[in-house]
Amino acid sequence: MPRGWYMVEVKVRSTLSFLRAKLYYHFGKGFSEEQTYKLPLTSGKLTKKVIFFPDIPSALRFDPCEEQAEFTIEHLRLCKLTSSKAKQLMTKKAGSLKLEDLQRTYSACFEHLPLAGSYQQWIERAEKPLFGDLTRLSELTEEFESSPLISVVMPVYNVPERFLREAIESVRKQVYSNWELCIADDCSTEPYIQSVLREYAELDSRIKVVFREENGHISHASNSALELATGQYIALLDHDDMLAPHALFAVVDALNKQPELEFIYSDEDFTDEEGHRLRPHFKSQWNPELLNAHNYITHLAVAKLDLVNRIGNFRPGFEGAQDYDLFLRITHELPADKIGHIPHVLYHWRAIEGSTAAGADAKNYATIAGLKALSEVHSGQRDTAVKHGTLENFYRVTYPVPEKAPLVSLMIPTRNGLDIIKPCVDSILDKTQYSNYEILIIDNQSDDPETLKWFSEVSQKRNVRVLSYDHPFNYSLINNFAASQANGEILALVNNDVEVISPDWLDEMVSLAVRDETGCVGAKLYYPDGDIQHAGVILGLGGYAAHAHRGLPGDHPGYFNRASVRQNLSAVTGACLVVRKDIFHEVGGLESAFTVAYNDVDFCLKVQAAGYSNVYTPYAELYHHESKTRGFDDTPEKQARFEQEKRLLAERWGSLLENDPFYNPNLTRSNEHFSIAV
Repeated sequence: MPRGWYMVEVKVRSTLSFLRAKLYYHFGKGFSEEQTYKLPLTSGKLTKKVIFFPDIPSALRFDPCEEQAEFTIEHLRLCKLTSSKAKQLMTKKAGSLKLEDLQRTYSACFEHLPLAGSYQQWIERAEKPLFGDLTRLSELTEEFESSPLISVVMPVYNVPERFLREAIESVRKQVYSNWELCIADDCSTEPYIQSVLREYAELDSRIKVVFREENGHISHASNSALELATGQYIALLDHDDMLAPHALFAVVDALNKQPELEFIYSDEDFTDEEGHRLRPHFKSQWNPELLNAHNYITHLAVAKLDLVNRIGNFRPGFEGAQDYDLFLRITHELPADKIGHIPHVLYHWRAIEGSTAAGADAKNYATIAGLKALSEVHSGQRDTAVKHGTLENFYRVTYPVPEKAPLVSLMIPTRNGLDIIKPCVDSILDKTQYSNYEILIIDNQSDDPETLKWFSEVSQKRNVRVLSYDHPFNYSLINNFAASQANGEILALVNNDVEVISPDWLDEMVSLAVRDETGCVGAKLYYPDGDIQHAGVILGLGGYAAHAHRGLPGDHPGYFNRASVRQNLSAVTGACLVVRKDIFHEVGGLESAFTVAYNDVDFCLKVQAAGYSNVYTPYAELYHHESKTRGFDDTPEKQARFEQEKRLLAERWGSLLENDPFYNPNLTRSNEHFSIAV
């Protein structure tokens, strides 16, 4: 087989609904995980994927699954493609991108399909015990103190009859019965639409239908459906999607427990045309920076009707992103304590051809409308700009650095290690485009002559100072000492083993740190080989805290692209952390009891508890040669200290470690890759 592009076609029928297949190849040195293509399969369904062989492969190996299963390989074929055809096929799935980005983004489209059987296992283990007994749930509705009318709003236009019926039936099958379904047909041309809607309106008095006399597109149609609504709350349903039978029960249960909520959203998943459930999206609790990056809320979304009316309902001109526009305006209207997240899958997207759920490229106009909506919501903020992000259908809000750029004090503790500290400082001096900063090198008892000589030389630079800290190593106390000597309005904790990649790293971090609501800002860090070392900190991983997406390839988008977009998190690493000096002193600096480990996590949680929001940004990029200076915890003394610091973190922040608001209880705590907890 010659080198080049191929289309691999696979169809496997199995006792598993989903299979994690792999196609291995090698060029004479044996099979390895580095030379493999992942092929997430649905049993009985043909899967196609574009692949590339950079050389003539010596051998191929196909693994249909990684779990025990019975299977039949019904089809397995490789078809040679021209490079232009390969690009055309990848562009169709991944969107219009530059060629050098296309294959990576195309491959990422296959990443979020569930691991073989894992989502099905989760449904059996976690969902069915809670919501599987519908009779019991129906009885529990009688115990609700409040049973508000929920108006389900559904615009309709030329949807296939089967999907329309399934959408309506998913509402009729709700175990919570106090609902009304408000349907607006947007002058559909398919003759069966009116007959189906009239049939259901006669069948169930809770179903209201209006037939628009002209096609006005989805915003006008949604507003026509809203005019039928008389409930206290509205829930949004697309005409080809489905509610889980327990969806409205879970919503009303949440409202009874937190009656102050005015806007609620849930987790969701996708269904294919055969009805198989796949790609669950287990979401963060309210995350304003993540919503600025994309519409992570999507479905199921429920809001107070009077709130929706007050902000102007759906707005024509935002078709394709009309929900995103509505959510942005709602969340800018409400305080955080009136926005709630239900960590259960209550909504099933239909991933069919032409649906937004099938891929961002399916409705490219939605991206433009989303950019317009986000721009308008930020239009009152001086010098704030909104532009397309690095991924299709994602955005980046750029905040201004003050006209008089604040002085930033970069605090870098070190002891000897000239081969580490010098590249770190040189990279800052050579690459950082932000000009108003000072470097404070905190010398913690260095005795290497070459290092001491370099200290003397580098301190001659106008913006570099070397401070002596002649006490035993304590990361927290060293940085607290440096903060007391810093002249800057903004402090940056910087490890001596990082190296700058992006010249605007400090501009990005400062632009976020100067915002009133922002506390700590963390960067995206890479191992020297380019893999992700840090993309934020998730509480509870490994029992305590760990770095999100650690070990994934540097250009991997992460779980639902979360490694690639700005977002709020509970904590970020102190290896590169920026914070205003007044906040640093307000919370008492770093805690001395955390000599080495978890001092950054504890500090971030103190900042969060003081009412500030911590932010991870992928737009500040640095390499991190982790632990090269202080070494590893490989002695009994170091291990004992580490265990003590873990216990202290658990004592102080145990409830947060058990339930990080920016993670999801349905995701594992055993690794950093947002896998399903099974």
